[in-house]
Amino acid sequence: MVRYVYDFAEGSREQKDLLGGKGANLAEMTRLGLPVPPGFTVTTEACQAYLGAGRDPEGLAEEIEEHLEALEKTMGKRLGQPDDPLLVAVRSGAAASMPGMMETVLNVGLNDESVRGLARQSGDERFAYDSYRRLLAMYGKTVMGIDGELFESAIDDLKTRVGATTDIDLGAGDIRALVATYLQIVREQTGREFPQDPRDQLGGAVRSVFESWNTERAVLYRRQEGIAGDLGTAVNVCSMVFGNLGPDSGTGVAFTRDPATGAQGIYGDYLVNAQGEDVVSGIRNTVPLADLEDIDKTSYDELMRIMVLLENHYRDLCDIEFTVERGTLWMLQTRVGKRTAAAAFRIAGQLVDQGLIDLDEALRRVTGAQLAQLMFPQFDPSADRTLLTRGMNASPGAAVGEAVFSSDAAVERAAAGARVILVRRETTPDDLHGMVAATGVLTSRGGKTSHAAVVARGMGRTCVCGADDLDVDIRGHRFRTSDGRQVAEGDLISIDGSTGEVFLGAVPVMDSLVVRHFEGHDTGEDEVVAAVVRIMEHADRLRRLAVRTNADTPTDAARARRFGAQGVGLCRTEHMFLGERRELVEHLILATDEQQRHDALAALLPHQRSDFEQVLEAMDGLPVTIRLLDPPLHEFLPGFTELSMQVAVAEVTGRPNPRDVRLLAAVKRMHEENPMLGLRGVRLGLVIPGLFSMQTRAILEAAAARRRDGGDPRPEIMIPLVGAVQELELVRNEVLRVAADVEAETGVSVPFEVGTMIELPRAAVTAGEIAGAAQFFSFGTNDLTQMTWGFSRDDVEVSFFTQYLEHGIFAVSPFETIDRDGVGALVRLAAEQGRAARPDLTLGVCGEHGGDPSSIHFFDEVGLDYVSCSPFRVPVARLEAGRAALDG
Repeated sequence: MVRYVYDFAEGSREQKDLLGGKGANLAEMTRLGLPVPPGFTVTTEACQAYLGAGRDPEGLAEEIEEHLEALEKTMGKRLGQPDDPLLVAVRSGAAASMPGMMETVLNVGLNDESVRGLARQSGDERFAYDSYRRLLAMYGKTVMGIDGELFESAIDDLKTRVGATTDIDLGAGDIRALVATYLQIVREQTGREFPQDPRDQLGGAVRSVFESWNTERAVLYRRQEGIAGDLGTAVNVCSMVFGNLGPDSGTGVAFTRDPATGAQGIYGDYLVNAQGEDVVSGIRNTVPLADLEDIDKTSYDELMRIMVLLENHYRDLCDIEFTVERGTLWMLQTRVGKRTAAAAFRIAGQLVDQGLIDLDEALRRVTGAQLAQLMFPQFDPSADRTLLTRGMNASPGAAVGEAVFSSDAAVERAAAGARVILVRRETTPDDLHGMVAATGVLTSRGGKTSHAAVVARGMGRTCVCGADDLDVDIRGHRFRTSDGRQVAEGDLISIDGSTGEVFLGAVPVMDSLVVRHFEGHDTGEDEVVAAVVRIMEHADRLRRLAVRTNADTPTDAARARRFGAQGVGLCRTEHMFLGERRELVEHLILATDEQQRHDALAALLPHQRSDFEQVLEAMDGLPVTIRLLDPPLHEFLPGFTELSMQVAVAEVTGRPNPRDVRLLAAVKRMHEENPMLGLRGVRLGLVIPGLFSMQTRAILEAAAARRRDGGDPRPEIMIPLVGAVQELELVRNEVLRVAADVEAETGVSVPFEVGTMIELPRAAVTAGEIAGAAQFFSFGTNDLTQMTWGFSRDDVEVSFFTQYLEHGIFAVSPFETIDRDGVGALVRLAAEQGRAARPDLTLGVCGEHGGDPSSIHFFDEVGLDYVSCSPFRVPVARLEAGRAALDG
């Protein structure tokens, strides 16, 4: 029989998938002998079974009752008993950290009778009724489906009536009256009384936590973070300890290092006379954790000892939740803490220096996505700026955008193409969709451990929290500073998550320190840059995959080389035909006989040769893969509608333009219903005599010129859109004839290779045949994805991808991360067949997937030789290639 419930004393951190992260770590702290309130965990398997069947799995209720009775025996009191009742917290805890995305219900077991017993036992009526009102609000919202704003409005109205500034200013009588109001809200909204049976409360809370796995915000968060949707959450039932018992009690969150910067020290927030949700919600501004030393030195010293123990045990930054109950410290949670990109690299380097981890482990602990964040621009310190206020530097970065005051507005404006800053008093889990849409988050309340700060750091969003100088008027869609300045919705603001500064207007940005280092500039002794360099060097030593770049200009090629590129994996020749040269392509298209076509190609030749010579010079000594013309020729002509209007207007005004008339006729002649499947790629080279010969001559003449000048050019000529080996053989023979002519004319022998893109499913399944005529394959995964799925990328991402993601047809767009089961299977097949036919066949990838971290791990697994990506993604690819080598 499946077991669904485990006592905290039975588990360990290795059981994260079964017990969830929170349950596994509570078990680990219990095993270490730390002060953890007794309790038990309902497993993720129970959640999966419940969600699958829509009811409790067989035996679950009995197991929960058995463990509850054991807990009651340990604590010496029963759940919700009238005098001195046992109360429990019911908290979610998935295997992957999802802060604030699922539900928590505190003080389960209180009812109209036991609240009086709690008041007598504690000697504090205010505390007892404050605990009850929290249960009513949490249970009412989470289990009974009542709008949480009704409870918030009730307490706000009460504070206004009695002149209270914060919750703790309310007296015992005020809180007792608030409980009566909350009970009335429950009756009015549900038509029934609040459940008085403590065991019924517990069952409802456990089921509601299960169901919170599939709330809209939880699904959105998992999609954003790439967490599988079928894992389910565990439920932790923990005996309550109370931080709201008075001035000798409190609750807090601590980090063993600064999660924003990685600096060592004492970081965290503490609230006197509060429960844990008060800290993370940001509804009250906290005091720094260091202040606890003055408030309660005994608890502070014990917490410092435990923080050191946990960091050494986990060998990482730890995020800790704790409560002090009348001078006694209790540990409620620990986990490996979320951190910013800068902190991730800095902490990894520090832990290596401390001997806690080695460089392999340091490389495992940073990601390409984090490195990409460090390459984002930062504000230019020399630019003029108007400071509005300062808050806490919760998550670094430089964000500029329109101020918006609701998450729905953030989504709407972002969908319209605007960059927005989400401004709130504090964020809640229901604001996740707005945080995803925004480029930055600004709150007037909360600290570095508030919901906004934790989620923003995890997502890589710039965030400034606790800017308490701001009076945020959500309903009026504006905020005011203490000196009377006002910012309305739509006004531009800039926030600096590294300093906590908020500026009026758009502040200019500049390259980050990491980018400036890659560019060869002096960045001083910055610890983050030093850690990046150290870990990158280790990744380069380990990786098997080479990293090339996609570059069409010498500028891009040179920058990519500075970023560590080992050649060009894709140089697109069509980009060289744009701008002023478009007219030369028009001459080719409008040619009516062989001589006109020859003249048009001859006019293009010197331009192409010059372009190739510059790119080859920028990548001297490294391979440069040059793709012959791929797109349909009509893309170089004006659009049909625009041209038709020009011709019609010219005819009406009596000033017809013969060139436009000829172009319009060409556009009509070349029209295709589906041009991406029409006359393009290798088909152009076969249908338009001399086109590929001209490009080949330009490449080889440029290489010959470089060799005469003492260079070491290494061109690779790539034939696009090959579907049959016969196509490749025809073009290859043409290339070889031109090469022989160039060598005879220049007297220079140029080593080069001829290969093809694998971007059609037929090419992938006949790769063994095609390899007989190719020296290399480069997988064009953009088109291969389109052809395999039958998707037109420009259309489907707008029209229905959102629904596909919501329905779980795929977890991420197959254009962003390789579809391993479909497109990936074709890549694997082609690689295996190609290498079987030609063991020395070079294999690479030049689609956008070449810079995607997850896809890079797949390409390493299937044995490709290199990935190629845009210049700015080269460092990311280098890092991930090193991480992939560790996985292998």
